[in-house]
Amino acid sequence: MLDLKRQITEYAMQCGFDLVRITRAGEFAQDRDVALTRIKSGQMDGLPWYTESRVRRGADPQTLLPGARSIICLGLSYLDDETPTASGGKVARYASVKNYHRAMKRRMKALVRGLEERLESSIKAKWYVDDGPMLDRAAAARSGLGWFGKSTNILTPSHGSWVLLGQVITDLDLEPDPALQKACGACVRCIDDCPTSAIIAPFILDNARCISYQTIENRGVIPLDMRPLIGDWVFGCDICQDVCPVNRKAEKPLQPIEKAGAVGPSGKLDLAELLALSEEEFRARFQGTSIMRAKRVDMQKNACVALGNNRDTAGVPALVSALKNAEPLVRGHAAWALGQMATTQAIKGLEQSTESDPYVLEEIAAAIKESRRKPSQASSLAR
Repeated sequence: MLDLKRQITEYAMQCGFDLVRITRAGEFAQDRDVALTRIKSGQMDGLPWYTESRVRRGADPQTLLPGARSIICLGLSYLDDETPTASGGKVARYASVKNYHRAMKRRMKALVRGLEERLESSIKAKWYVDDGPMLDRAAAARSGLGWFGKSTNILTPSHGSWVLLGQVITDLDLEPDPALQKACGACVRCIDDCPTSAIIAPFILDNARCISYQTIENRGVIPLDMRPLIGDWVFGCDICQDVCPVNRKAEKPLQPIEKAGAVGPSGKLDLAELLALSEEEFRARFQGTSIMRAKRVDMQKNACVALGNNRDTAGVPALVSALKNAEPLVRGHAAWALGQMATTQAIKGLEQSTESDPYVLEEIAAAIKESRRKPSQASSLAR
């Protein structure tokens, strides 16, 4: 058994994984109960797909693979050396990787097929990344791959939290690894530095207040009180990871996943350019990346908020154009951003709008009122 486990670990590394641990395929009862409590308390509001039935199914490996005996837990680092530029819309670091679900699953499939060749027999197995019901962080913690940070991220000793998690549920009987006897101690940097106070207590995240939720999952209007707190994030957020002390000495991946050229080496997106993209142009540029999950309208909505927070007056023409030509959801957020700019050109764009949509009209009225509170800014930025 130990020799087989050694083979699995070595071959997983050859397949490009940075971390490999094993755990039993027993039920994750405690993690199931925690997740169900979060759903019932409303902390998962806004994620209609995250249901009680999904949690119960994902907490029981035997439901996912009858006869399962072990879970091979895998970690793949997506850390790089690139430093974001000073301007533009921020994108979570994982989104710079090209289609990580496919990349991870290709490596997991190669691992299983390679093991079958070495054992000269078929293996009963199913593999999951974060798009399946499997409770991936629970498996990672129980296997000793990492431990739960107070941000709810899994922290690994060698690669920090910059890891993509995968699990291969199998009928192989493997020696399990022990859970890590590690914790965050007294550190609360992730809690203190979260601008939206989404981490309401250690290990407890209020989903609706998370910037990642607002910029990826929210298909409607971003709440007014949340907009200034989002800053210039347009897809996801890395703040709780950026400030985490465990990540200061995180190692780079052995075999990096291909980068997505759509995001580019800067780690940021040109906001005015993003606002001008048609549906066809958006798909052509971001196909095969995580950004497709947010949809074009939502990314343009996010771009408006980022422009309003950046107060970069070079973006006013793009916002005025969006106020005239974009979908109502984008027009409403463009109006808000123009109100934050409060330049002569921005106010003119708001006042000359021929809008008829009730929601957008409400945003325009509020934006004009906001702009009138900033007369000194309007006059100084008019040039």
